[in-house]
Amino acid sequence: MADYHATRARVEDYFDRSATKVWERLCSDAPVSRIRQTVREGRDAMRAMMLARLPGDLSGARILDAGCGTGLMTAELARRGAEVVAVDISPQLIAIAQQRLDPRHAAQVRFSAGDMTDEALGSFDHVIAMDSLIYYRAHDIGAILQRLTLRTQGKVVFTVAPRTPFLMAFFMAGKLFPRADRSPTMIPHAYEDLAKVTGDGLARVGRIDSGFYISECLEFRP
Repeated sequence: MADYHATRARVEDYFDRSATKVWERLCSDAPVSRIRQTVREGRDAMRAMMLARLPGDLSGARILDAGCGTGLMTAELARRGAEVVAVDISPQLIAIAQQRLDPRHAAQVRFSAGDMTDEALGSFDHVIAMDSLIYYRAHDIGAILQRLTLRTQGKVVFTVAPRTPFLMAFFMAGKLFPRADRSPTMIPHAYEDLAKVTGDGLARVGRIDSGFYISECLEFRP
């Protein structure tokens, strides 16, 4: 998984070096630009779509929030009664998520800065990975899903950037004009290509298209 580790290092560097403040503001009630407002609304809609794939009452369930960011998904999972392992590669985002978590749910959540596939995190009933696989190539996504499902009894609900003309234009522009700040490049995927590397068990859930936020929800059950 050499590609995976190289990409993970770029994403970690990007979020801890230059993107933390942007995401802290985006994932809050603070005023943002019109473009970022469409992203915020899109992410809110996607979070609701993903949560709808899990039972309303998660009491007693152990859930991995893989790529928890500032903790919005973690907080909702805890409100539903889940025991949550919230992991993110960015220690700064983990710190924000810890600060924002309602103290009433603190005992239900274990925060961890590191790799979402780390076996030391334990086993789970379900896994949610919102926008945390969008920088990886298809073969890496397949490998990540295989590693996660070995320790997951239920489903892995995750998002990818769909292969649309709009997103492909951005992707190709990034390849033609590499970014000097080493920010990671989101990689669009066709569902059929992902199905080839994941095998049976991959299913479409739905797509959110909100301004500059375009994301597809999928789920995987071996």
